[in-house]
Amino acid sequence: MTEHYAEHHVISTSDAYLDAVALLERGTGPIGIDAERASGFTYSQRAYLIQVFRRDAGTFLFDPPAIGDFSELNDALADAVWILHAASQDLACLREVGLDPARIFDTELAARLLGLPRVGLGTVVEELLGIHLAKEHSAANWSTRPLPDAWLVYAALDVELLPDLCDKMVPLLAESEKTEIAEQEFQAVLAKEPKPARADPWRKLSGVHSLRGQRNLAIARELWLSRDALAQHLDVAPGRLVPDASLVAAARVAPSNKQALANLREFSGRATRTEIDRWWTAISTGLTTSDLPDTRVNGDTLPPPRAWAERNPEADLRYKAARAAITELSEALSIPTENILTPDFLRRVCWSPPAGENAESIAAALAELGASPWQIDATAQLIADAFVDARQTTPDTDSPAS
Repeated sequence: MTEHYAEHHVISTSDAYLDAVALLERGTGPIGIDAERASGFTYSQRAYLIQVFRRDAGTFLFDPPAIGDFSELNDALADAVWILHAASQDLACLREVGLDPARIFDTELAARLLGLPRVGLGTVVEELLGIHLAKEHSAANWSTRPLPDAWLVYAALDVELLPDLCDKMVPLLAESEKTEIAEQEFQAVLAKEPKPARADPWRKLSGVHSLRGQRNLAIARELWLSRDALAQHLDVAPGRLVPDASLVAAARVAPSNKQALANLREFSGRATRTEIDRWWTAISTGLTTSDLPDTRVNGDTLPPPRAWAERNPEADLRYKAARAAITELSEALSIPTENILTPDFLRRVCWSPPAGENAESIAAALAELGASPWQIDATAQLIADAFVDARQTTPDTDSPAS
């Protein structure tokens, strides 16, 4: 049976799955795990292949659509550390099938904390293990069945090297006194809540900001909703049916009849002609509805920092001073600035500083935003000191001109 799995056959039956679970449970040490989706090809973000490797057990490639629920595997591996590369990308689709680790080691995050210049799996493996790992199938359509043998070999290698990579990284983290930092970061990835659904998801339509009138926005909304419904029904990535640019072009022109829509040169895509009635119905709804969207959306999004000097000069000075301090710390620790502190957290405390603007109030604000304890310990005082420096450089607008 071990030889069977070593040939990288895909496990798609209940019996083979349960046999694999038993073997993995008897294996030793942490597991390497990865998932392959079909992003850009399918509507869903489900896993179409899940790869698991454990020493003294072997490599197992599972077909999630065929197996469905992986609760037995989850229970069997509950006490093991799960090694993933860029865990935040895979946890959602793993949890969707019942795989929810209690402890992880994220090799991509560890590479960032170790200050490696590039953190893709292939480059990290080559840097630390001296093995060239080809990544030519990373953007493949993994919903394809049957999966080509070359893809399966690629998928197996993605997990077979993860325990060796972890073994190499653990002492490096210890030597650089970053073990506790890494553990907090790994736990933060596990604990992070999924982003709430957008109130108006159609507004993420690329180019929609170029539409000025409410009526044009209404057409864009109806086209997006119609395309999304069709894409979900067919399980096809929406952009493969009709590109965003085509929907925006149609919304901008607002054709007065179906023929005018069909003649619109910019309205192109694999489903523009076969589903022309669908798109015309959406446009008709947009042209006649009384439910017109606002041209501006009031959210909690901050203006881009380049606009701060004009819109909020004091915040601009705070941000520049704090960012310089974080950059200096980043260089001292050999950790990227975005891992020292999430950029949005820094911008928010600079735009609307907490009362007192001292280390304690800034620490509380960062904790509420979701910063890790080590990040708060490392940055709260730095930011408070930067705010003091910013206040000292703020022009005194009340003083008479000299």
